[in-house]
Amino acid sequence: MNTKASTTALRLLNLYRQEHVIVGGWATVNPVFVNEATDDVIKELRDMPTGKMLIQHIENLRSGKTNMDSIDPELMPYGGMMANEDMHTINLTPMQWGEIEYAIRNFTPDQAGLDTFLGLKTVQDFGQEWPTAIRAALVKKPELIPQWDVVMQTYNAYRLWDSANEIIANPISDRVRAQVQADMPEYETYLPMFGDAGSELLAKLRTFISSMN
Repeated sequence: MNTKASTTALRLLNLYRQEHVIVGGWATVNPVFVNEATDDVIKELRDMPTGKMLIQHIENLRSGKTNMDSIDPELMPYGGMMANEDMHTINLTPMQWGEIEYAIRNFTPDQAGLDTFLGLKTVQDFGQEWPTAIRAALVKKPELIPQWDVVMQTYNAYRLWDSANEIIANPISDRVRAQVQADMPEYETYLPMFGDAGSELLAKLRTFISSMN
């Protein structure tokens, strides 16, 4: 395994999956795909989830089949669920608004509060894209955004806490090391929120990366 190529492949996959929240959209990320997808990176992408779709997209860009500001609809990440709707015009029903607004205003930044929020029907209806979808809906109620930021900070902190503990507890692989390296800025942002325990876990992750060949 080429660790450097794997790290680049993971970064390109993250761009591919998050295009809908990147300023400039496909026009911004497509040149990055074309310029950075070396043969070694393509090889790593083949074994990654949705990697083959990204490879096909890159091939389409290089051949001229797809313009540099677009993507073939069949290759849209998440089945095109996020791109088929303008994220600035998402409309919630009155019932959904009632549920989400009450939950945001009464959110407690701890595991119990997060579990309650993630159990909301509206959140579950949006599936894995609930953060982007609900944030887009809040364009209509910007007064909720500061409290929404607390929800997302708590969600990211616990998500990364669980991820870091799982990584440390399992056998080390080059691919996992590469993923940790790509995600390290997030770990450095959120793990300190857990105090000494978080700082200790962050130190273990740094040691994890330093053992890369």
